[in-house]
Amino acid sequence: MKIKSIHVSKLFNEYDYDLDLCEGLTFVHSPNGMGKSTLMRMVYAALRGDVGYLRDTPFERMDIGFDEGSVLIIENYPGSMLVQMRRSEVDTPMSPSDMSQICEAVYIAPDRMLMKRKDGHLAPTLEVFAQELLETIRYAKEHRELEPHPRDDVPDMPDGDLEFWCKDLKAKLDFIKDAGFEPDIPAGKKFPPSRYEIGKDRAGYEELACSVADYVERNYLLAESIIIYKDVVNEIFINKTITVSDTGKIGVSMNNGTALQVQKLSSGEKQILVLFYALLFHAPQGSVVILDEPEISLHVSWQQKLGDYFRDICRVRGIQMIVATHSPQIIHDKWDSARELRPSDA
Repeated sequence: MKIKSIHVSKLFNEYDYDLDLCEGLTFVHSPNGMGKSTLMRMVYAALRGDVGYLRDTPFERMDIGFDEGSVLIIENYPGSMLVQMRRSEVDTPMSPSDMSQICEAVYIAPDRMLMKRKDGHLAPTLEVFAQELLETIRYAKEHRELEPHPRDDVPDMPDGDLEFWCKDLKAKLDFIKDAGFEPDIPAGKKFPPSRYEIGKDRAGYEELACSVADYVERNYLLAESIIIYKDVVNEIFINKTITVSDTGKIGVSMNNGTALQVQKLSSGEKQILVLFYALLFHAPQGSVVILDEPEISLHVSWQQKLGDYFRDICRVRGIQMIVATHSPQIIHDKWDSARELRPSDA
């Protein structure tokens, strides 16, 4: 589900807000001190079932409307909280577990340059992400074997359709290979097979196609994320190029060939690496992403580019992105997707 509207009454015992969101990408802007970041965090807490955060935030009621007509209603009474989902005028009580099942949500906070490692200690986010990517690619490269896959769920198709399917799968394998990994095709098998080879061993190639399709389903999104990540960052960076090696290590070099350590990048460059990694590797398809203050440490010229990338990622991944910002340069030429957070009685 996607969020269609947000209503909150008496935030900080002061403000009433009504926001109608855009499809895909919405920029939310306001002066400092109006509760924009708090409201974004409240929406995330509601979608995570974090009633503790909600209890600690002064407000009377929040309604989150979804695109299929349901409304999550949270009423914050002194000493208690009532959470219900309204569908077709019927209110159903919601537990924190129920709230967390509404839709997948990702929150990218303004203080995003430090995070907890697996051992619980704080570390630079870029360091954690680089290690995570290395381990993810290493796992993909170590699991090259194709798994047996039942043919029962494959509809009957003529040889020509099977040949076309195999060619389509081969194109996807080539794309995955560009990201640095590929499966092991069994010895003696050509993929994609010709019509003649299919005629000789129809059952064998049908089984192989099913196994390849399963491999593609497990790995295509990772490959797409790696390739888009490199493309976006390298379009933004000036006189520098990032690479992801076959082992999964992130490298940086000047265009004159001088190699750089990632830690030597500027604060703005590190923000770009962290921001787009979170969007591409941590935001599942179809999820809701709440991004607070993407403009931190970025030059105006970089801020103006972000909206196009955000909109493209929303389209490719089918996600909804709510971007809270103080910067008109982030919105740039997309004011049709901007909503001002202003009190309802203003």
